Amino acid sequence: MRNQGIGSWAARRARKSPHALAVLHRDRSFTYLELHERSLRLAARLRAAGLERGEAVAYLGPNHPAYLETLFAAGILGAVFVPLNTRLSPGEIEYCLADSGARVLIHTPGFASAAGEAGTALEDLQLVAVDEEFERALSAGPAEPIDEPVAQTEPCMIMYTSGTTGRPKGAVLSHGNLTWNSVNVVVDTDFAHDEVTLVSAPLFHTGALNMTCLPTILKGGTVILEEAFDEARTFELMATRHVTTLFGVPTMYQRLAAAPGFAEADLSGVRNLLCGGATVPEPLIRRYLERGLSFVQGYGMTESSPGALLLDAEHALSKAGTAGVPHFFTDVRLTRPDGTLVAPGEVGEVQVEGPNVMLGYWGRPVETRRVLADGWLRSGDLAAADDDGYVRIVDRIKDLIISGGENISPAQVESVLYQHPAVSECAVIGVPDERWGEVGRAIVVPRDPASAGEALSAELLAFAAERLAKYKVPKSVVFTDSLPRTGAGKVLKSALRERHGNS
Repeated sequence: MRNQGIGSWAARRARKSPHALAVLHRDRSFTYLELHERSLRLAARLRAAGLERGEAVAYLGPNHPAYLETLFAAGILGAVFVPLNTRLSPGEIEYCLADSGARVLIHTPGFASAAGEAGTALEDLQLVAVDEEFERALSAGPAEPIDEPVAQTEPCMIMYTSGTTGRPKGAVLSHGNLTWNSVNVVVDTDFAHDEVTLVSAPLFHTGALNMTCLPTILKGGTVILEEAFDEARTFELMATRHVTTLFGVPTMYQRLAAAPGFAEADLSGVRNLLCGGATVPEPLIRRYLERGLSFVQGYGMTESSPGALLLDAEHALSKAGTAGVPHFFTDVRLTRPDGTLVAPGEVGEVQVEGPNVMLGYWGRPVETRRVLADGWLRSGDLAAADDDGYVRIVDRIKDLIISGGENISPAQVESVLYQHPAVSECAVIGVPDERWGEVGRAIVVPRDPASAGEALSAELLAFAAERLAKYKVPKSVVFTDSLPRTGAGKVLKSALRERHGNS
């Protein structure tokens, strides 16, 4: 087989375990043989539509078998897969399509309008709807072998970053990047051949696709695709489908733990609770430990496919608050601004090196050179390691609050506020101050909305003052119903600064 990339995975699985269940979506299921044949038929259709090696094919829609079929079909042809964030505006979708030079856009029916707008704006873009005709084409007819030579070093995917500041950037991930990231996950989390993985976080984000879905397929397990997260549905699938692996962001696990029936839910088959996007609060860790489950947490970024650090279940509580140690085939270092390595306990920038680090940003050579220095990926995140090498992420460099010349880490203040029983969610931002330049402001989602007011504000500030240096204590509290987040679960600090930074 001359194809060494992701496009060969379905074929390789089909020859090892052709009748094993690969994908379950709603009431439909596909074996690995069926997944392979459907991907071949789609690849033939894309080739007939004029898609050539190295060109891009995009996908717009929720979690669906067509997402994986498009990924594998692109890989079969040596084309480049572009998953689009369904939460983007039509203008942003159009930008990503134009920036990547996508020739074909495959979309589900719910996104026909956005796809149509993009098709009107981009004359050379061909639209393919996931409809009855699409299904007929993929479910019947010959599945002729296609053995296009594809190397591990070639681009496989352009995954656009969230674009919270300026235009989204397309991280170019090679077939090798995705393969080695999956190997890291399989090695470090002990994925098994009988894994049943529930994926209800969106596949257009790297955690759901690369940390859970692809490693499961690599091992020959079953992927259950859900279009959205729902607590009752999750309980149902855990019981009826014997789910062994869950992936989510902390807010999803918080919702699950707070849902009726959590204490009685059948969790006996669950082996892995994978969590990304943010650190799991210690009270939530203990809540799941009471049910006999421990989190596997980590730290990563789209540019590293995404795994960089992993905190295994064994150390979920003893090393709570850290992101763990580097993945098996990945290296992480913490550096000072001059490039020298920091000492244990000293804060430095996280830099990542390994076969999972991206090729670069699509069409942005200057920015690529800036973040890929000497083969190391500069993350823009600050962290400190303890004497055992466990890394604690401190904050984004750009999110640091500088008050009267002192650096304040919002993450540290947030971790303190999370310890107060009245706080459901919180985030800390810097706001202008005539005396100090800027000071901290806490944006808090209270557990009981009726408690929001001056009394609770004073109580929270006093609580923080008992646990933090005076200059780190926020000078004000704003209550809100929810925090704006990316699809990966990260709080949008830029949106908070825009809404609450000057009021």
